Formats: sequence, structure tokens, C-alpha cells
Amino acid sequence: MTPAERDALLSGPLADIHDPAEVVASSRVYEGRVWDIRRDRFRFGDHELERDYVDHTGAVAVLARDDDDRVLLINQYRHPIRARDWELPAGLLDVEGEDPLAAAQRELAEEADLVAAEWRELLTFATSPGGSDETIRVYEARGLTAAPEVFARTEEEAELIVRWVPIVEVIEAALAGRIHNSILLLAVLAAHARR
Repeated sequence: MTPAERDALLSGPLADIHDPAEVVASSRVYEGRVWDIRRDRFRFGDHELERDYVDHTGAVAVLARDDDDRVLLINQYRHPIRARDWELPAGLLDVEGEDPLAAAQRELAEEADLVAAEWRELLTFATSPGGSDETIRVYEARGLTAAPEVFARTEEEAELIVRWVPIVEVIEAALAGRIHNSILLLAVLAAHARR
């Protein structure tokens, strides 16, 4: 980084900087059912570094809000944390070429049997930039009605529970440490901050 680039970072508008390092070697060291582990060797300054990370397809999530300022939450078993956590309808960007908004609309229909008339992007974030290339785009959905089709749910989704909760109650639960899903926490706090 040059001194001028450093000065710009310290004095300019706060923003992440797209700055891809030159990758000199890349290999998949583990192929998983949902995502892989990749090892990249890249140039950083005068050095070459090697890092392993989760190679992720990316995902979308939906903060569905009704006219009473309630948000739709789902409760689902998540094995890595050995818990049934409260979260937003969400899913992987695993359909080749699918637009993220279309994926969010699909997930809302599949997980909550709802469609929405109004959609806006709420935020996009990197879940764990030191260990994964996953980014999640969260949409806010309004004007909700029942989906024309009810989807059959399997595996962990077979025991999915849907609950409408006032946004102030979700925020209180987040700040009290009773809910832990990062997507839900970021989305509901961002929606509250934008009110």
C-alpha cells in the first residue's frame, strides 16, 4: 500500500476497498456436500501467502414485515451449534444463474408459504471474511400474502416452526443475548436503525 492509498483510507469516506490480490495457485482441498474448502496462494506486497477458506456459493435472507411491524421468524434445528435457533427465511445461491432477488422470493415461498408485493435490499454482509468468502444479501419484504403453493419440507425443515414477532421484541431478545443467529441480528438491527 502506498502512503497516498493509506492517507485515502484514513481520511476518505468509510468503505471497504475492492483490492483482490494476485492468486498464483488455487486448489480445492475438500469437497463438501454444501460447500468446499479452498487453498489459495497469493501475492501480498512483497510476499506470497497461503490461506484456506470456505468456498461458499453465497446466500440470501428475507426480513418479512407485516403492517403491525412484526417480523416473520422461523425456528429450525442447526446441527453445528446443536440448537434450534430463531432465524429469517434464507437459503443458498445454489441455482446456477439465479438472480439473488429471485432466490429470496423462492426462499420466502418455500420456507414460509408467503409471497410479497414489495421488495428492497436491506443490507449485504460478509459472514466471516477471515475464513469464508460467503456473502449474504438480506431483503426486506412487505405486502405479504399466502403463496399459491404450499411446499413440502424435508430434513431439518420438516420441523420448522413459523412465528410472527414484534420487531421491538426481536431487538430486545437480541440485546439480551437470547437469540444468536447473525443474519437475524444484523437484519433486524439494520431495519430498526433505518426506521
